Amino acid sequence: MTKDILVIGAGISGITAAVEAAETGYSVILVEKNPYLGGRVVQMNRYFPKLCPPYCGMEINLKRIRTNNKIRHYTLSEVQGITGNEGNYEVTIKVNPRFVNEKCTACGECSLVCPSERRDEFNLGIGTTKAAYLPHEMAFPYRYAIDAAACSKCGACVDACKYGAINLQMQPETIKLNVASIVMATGWQPYDAGKIDNLGFGKYKDVITNMMMERLAAPNGQTQGKILCPSDQKEPKKVAFVQCAGSRDENHLPYCSAVCCLASLKQITYVRENIPDSEVYMFYIDVRTPGKYEEFYTRVKGDDKVHFIKGKVADVQQDGNGLTVVAEDILSGNKARVTVDMVVLACGMQPTLKDSPSVGIKTDENGFIDHNQNKGIYAAGVSRKPQDVSSSVQDATGCSLKAIQSVVRG
Repeated sequence: MTKDILVIGAGISGITAAVEAAETGYSVILVEKNPYLGGRVVQMNRYFPKLCPPYCGMEINLKRIRTNNKIRHYTLSEVQGITGNEGNYEVTIKVNPRFVNEKCTACGECSLVCPSERRDEFNLGIGTTKAAYLPHEMAFPYRYAIDAAACSKCGACVDACKYGAINLQMQPETIKLNVASIVMATGWQPYDAGKIDNLGFGKYKDVITNMMMERLAAPNGQTQGKILCPSDQKEPKKVAFVQCAGSRDENHLPYCSAVCCLASLKQITYVRENIPDSEVYMFYIDVRTPGKYEEFYTRVKGDDKVHFIKGKVADVQQDGNGLTVVAEDILSGNKARVTVDMVVLACGMQPTLKDSPSVGIKTDENGFIDHNQNKGIYAAGVSRKPQDVSSSVQDATGCSLKAIQSVVRG
């Protein structure tokens, strides 16, 4: 137990791997590029199929980190290089400045006086925050951060802070770690819907992505859980969900992203619960809800205000009546044209690692981490294949055991 285990990425997979190893007695270093831990899960409104909020489970995991002195964590940090072999890896990490230190009480005075605004990344660009911002209401660490790109360096936040928590002169740091094993839990990002020319994202305001819908429905989102059309802030009475937006398409993502159908079924329940007189259309190639999730699909399909149309969407058009979704209707043999107020694109899961600096990790043709790494390096969760939260947790637990075995062998 003399050498550390490094976990890269602090989403649900990385956090799981870290706490499982640490609670067994091994020292863990957790590295995350965002200013908070939790990854994509903390952006979700609910899990399927139970439709429970993710914060309860995540808070338990964050408490396990807070109370365990075997875990060190770095936020706003990126891995710059990895060298060595099992039992003796040398890792270079760049820690970017937060400009806010541990004295911060999250009182919010800095944000109140800040004159600059930034795109609200946590809410997928739905609204803005000040350059001095709290990432979200349950952020860990519960501390403000200052966006260097948006900050005007006026110093108003420094003057407003009663606790001396802000230092606009902070500089990036480079640290070197020697670790026995590495768990890659670098997670995923939604496919860029702007690359899909025929579906209208970026062209029409009321065409949004499935992750944006999560934030619209979330009580801690910009709309406080009200599902509203971005164009006029009115409730959409008719909503279309377009499946495989970029997935299973050789021009975009050639693979199935595994969870998109279930995510859309879950979001259909958001619309129907929030807007009782709403009507929903789901355009799909195949509805994939394997195993225990089939009952969830059956339950949603049983709503007579939810219509399933088997066919690929060819076009999304806008006129004075709203958005018209044009698609083939395979079961009827006709072309379907449905006019709605909002379109939600089920964008696929794309690995993030290929957008990171080269760290000598092998990836497959789609950017997911290859199984055949050097001994001592293990991929967990969506970094190696598309999967849901439950599967990612199981996967990360197995990776934690493998990482411990590398420490023992080393």
